[in-house]
Amino acid sequence: MSNRTQPYLLTPGPITTSMSTKEAMLCDWGSWDQDFNKITAEVCERILDLANAKGTHVCVPVQGSGSFAVEATLGTMVPKDGKVLVLMNGAYGQRIGKSLQYMGREYCFIDMGDYEPPKPEEVAKKLAEDSMITHVAVVYCETSSGILNPVAEIAEVVKQAGRGLIIDAMSAFGALPIDAQKLPFDALISAANKCIEGVPGFGYAIVREDIMQGSQGNAHSLCLDLYEQWVYMAKTGQWRFTPPTHVVAAFLQALKEHEAEGGVQGRYARYARNRDRMVMGMRALGFKTLLEDQWLSPIITTFFSPTDKNFEFTDFYNRLKVHNFIIYPGKLTEAESFRLGHIGQLYDQQVDQLLDAVAVVLDEMQVSL
Repeated sequence: MSNRTQPYLLTPGPITTSMSTKEAMLCDWGSWDQDFNKITAEVCERILDLANAKGTHVCVPVQGSGSFAVEATLGTMVPKDGKVLVLMNGAYGQRIGKSLQYMGREYCFIDMGDYEPPKPEEVAKKLAEDSMITHVAVVYCETSSGILNPVAEIAEVVKQAGRGLIIDAMSAFGALPIDAQKLPFDALISAANKCIEGVPGFGYAIVREDIMQGSQGNAHSLCLDLYEQWVYMAKTGQWRFTPPTHVVAAFLQALKEHEAEGGVQGRYARYARNRDRMVMGMRALGFKTLLEDQWLSPIITTFFSPTDKNFEFTDFYNRLKVHNFIIYPGKLTEAESFRLGHIGQLYDQQVDQLLDAVAVVLDEMQVSL
């Protein structure tokens, strides 16, 4: 067993953070104070820098989890008489559809199940057939399975059709390359507790400024109105309602550490190494991945649960927790599975410790692979 008292989180967020990021939350900030406003401004500037979006896009943070930011973006970008084509291949695409249903926006979908990415040619066909579709929504990394969706190809199809694209890049931004000058999108969404390695508490949208300017009056919610948040921040430097001050301060520290690691390229390299080491070790123990190698993301990997009668996920989870590793249950509709995340403060040493712990736990459970 590890001597560490805090567990490592092998999830797609929240994730294991650095001690310096945690320590950044030890100071109290006045939410209207000029010093805190400078933190907010720097956070937004750094996010735009990461996306190569300065001068063309704006960054608007919003309180709450990533799903709050997704709903706020959908509700602000899509007019009340709009219609969204939702590309689904997991729980988070399905959640977009459910959010649209709650806010009274019309939508249709292409559902690829658990295993397949949406095909750009099918998207093009759907857009050609239905002129009422105003927007397409897609998840960059669908963490139900860990699959990476072909957002660049989909973005080009959507652009050619003259529709707007909204990208849920929740578990991708900060580790996978995104260039707003090359990737045409209306809005892209992420959150503090993902690949930047901050803590939960707010999300943010990167939105084309001209699109944002035309979105007044669309929102279905006072609190989730990105347009009003953007206007108020631009005018005062302040959040409209009480911000998660400690979380924002921690995120700025996390952004600085992200830059020190080499930015997107450095973070991607470590996460990809974590994935390769973990997948190789788990396969050596007898586990099988849901996806073929070409579809594996550096964010999270889904493994099929053993068919041995002695294997029970809750028992497996609790025994690994004793070894200070918290894993993620599966979200597949057709097979029993579990997921191991590769993001956060995880390095070769932690991956090796995890693999040793899995071997010990399987032996304790008398599970044969």
